[in-house]
Amino acid sequence: MAEQPEQPEVPTLPRTWRPFGPRMAAAVFAVILVGAFVWLWVRFDDATKASVNVYERGTVIFFIGLGLALLNGLARSRVVARPDGLVVVNGYRKRTFAWAEVGTVRMPRGAPWPYLLQVVDGEEERISLLGIQSSDGARAATAVRELKAIVAAHRPPK
Repeated sequence: MAEQPEQPEVPTLPRTWRPFGPRMAAAVFAVILVGAFVWLWVRFDDATKASVNVYERGTVIFFIGLGLALLNGLARSRVVARPDGLVVVNGYRKRTFAWAEVGTVRMPRGAPWPYLLQVVDGEEERISLLGIQSSDGARAATAVRELKAIVAAHRPPK
């Protein structure tokens, strides 16, 4: 008798997946960004500091803030499986799906992250799952297996 393939264990809910590498990179680059500008300002002599007007300071602060906002968007990406459905946060966009709306989770070989394949009114829509990054290696592979098991366990009967 052929052995049945082992079904992955379904994790308890709620379960959250966040990318490790991109979060660490965002933290490091944020410290470098702020630290570089602070170091540069401290190194200026008093005459140079006095020659910088309020608009120039505002412009620099605006671009530092923009850089920090972009890094924060990268770091806050996540996928959350809850008893009532799936929450996908990609940057500053949050999408919530009931289990009946959740399609298939796919992770093609060499892809940077998995995606959720939704079929709505005959149209396919791919929703990137930036909370799971292939750059995280085995951690990402485990996350995809767990997410697929949760989706399969919550798929409504046909």
